[in-house]
Amino acid sequence: MKVGRRRYWIYLLLFCLSAINYVDRIALSVSSQAIAKEFDLSPVALGYLFSSFLWTYILCLLPMGMLVDRYGTRISNAVSISVWSIATMLTGAAGSFSALIATRLAMGAGEASTFPAGIRTIREWVPVGERGVATAIFNSGSYAGPAFGAIFLAWISSIWGWRGSFVIAGAIGFVWLAAWLIWFNKPEKVSWLGAEERLKILSERDVVEKTVTVTGSASKLRDLLREKSMWGLALTQGCAVYTQYLFLTWLPSYLQATRDISILKTGLYTAISYGLAVILGIALGRLSDLILTPATVRQGGRRKMVVIMMLCSSIILAAPFVSSVWGIVALVTVSLTGISTAISMNFALANDLLRNPHDAGKATSIMVVGGNVFGVMAPIVTGYVIVGSGGYGWAFGLAGILLLIGAVISLTLTRQPIGVSS
Repeated sequence: MKVGRRRYWIYLLLFCLSAINYVDRIALSVSSQAIAKEFDLSPVALGYLFSSFLWTYILCLLPMGMLVDRYGTRISNAVSISVWSIATMLTGAAGSFSALIATRLAMGAGEASTFPAGIRTIREWVPVGERGVATAIFNSGSYAGPAFGAIFLAWISSIWGWRGSFVIAGAIGFVWLAAWLIWFNKPEKVSWLGAEERLKILSERDVVEKTVTVTGSASKLRDLLREKSMWGLALTQGCAVYTQYLFLTWLPSYLQATRDISILKTGLYTAISYGLAVILGIALGRLSDLILTPATVRQGGRRKMVVIMMLCSSIILAAPFVSSVWGIVALVTVSLTGISTAISMNFALANDLLRNPHDAGKATSIMVVGGNVFGVMAPIVTGYVIVGSGGYGWAFGLAGILLLIGAVISLTLTRQPIGVSS
């Protein structure tokens, strides 16, 4: 009997969740020049504004990961998107630099459960043979969001100004919230899933070998932090996320400042790079599922994909030597595709290495903290680099070096299972 594929609707919900998350993040980048002009902000001040949401995001990640593991993904995501959508809408009403900072801090706190809850949902809903592509679909939303947001919000800004773009961006989240509350629950509980498909999900969603004993409760945070592979995953994440946030926050400003192009054209070029990264990232995620066997998955074989993609993304080192706009777009596209796939495979690798499904929320939080400790530095460091060097060359160089370091870390420090007890 043919097994249904209604679980793909969950993949779509996760894709849209991360896409909306990043639409709200890039809203500030798209309107950065207009905001800087209105509030008389220097590149350094703009860098702090770009990174401000990450301050609370990082602080809330581990608590949110524990709350996700305790209360589940349905409630966590509902509360999360409500908080950050309201904060995004209020950004449009900000009358001072401090008010802008305050709304971004609130947004960061609201977004903190997104990835822990998303990866936990994948652990609950996705057969092992689809984990790579499901994780890629979820993570690709973080590139589809900027692709859509760059064009859509640039258009909204050109009509209603930058304030209107934040109101519209925040309102989108409540549409998703309605769909989530109507259709989502655990696969054991939803009524719209066929019996055969439910059985497939429940029987194929773990990679634990029969010789491994899994406890009924989650590991303690300190136990996960003792695992070398956990540190390897988190540091690899950091090296990739640094460049991701460099692009997310400074790419529109870079194109406008150095190429003298309009906000609408900036949105177009940004959307092309992010849009292609979405398509290629999902395809590469599917490829990883096709070429990896259950045995190699248990042994952490997805690590090789992480390393290869980190090396490919380091092509951004060549950016200072490219003069044409389309050349920059090509480089950014290749680098974004590599980063997107590396991050997706790193999350999937974590799920492969985790022997206790109850640890998924906390483990993901550790990884996202690692990523965003680096990510929070990218906008600020870039601002200082621009002021100090008079250009963006050194900023791209630093990002490329970190990507190479991340490849080495993944290759050497993610070789052991996480949370095995026997």
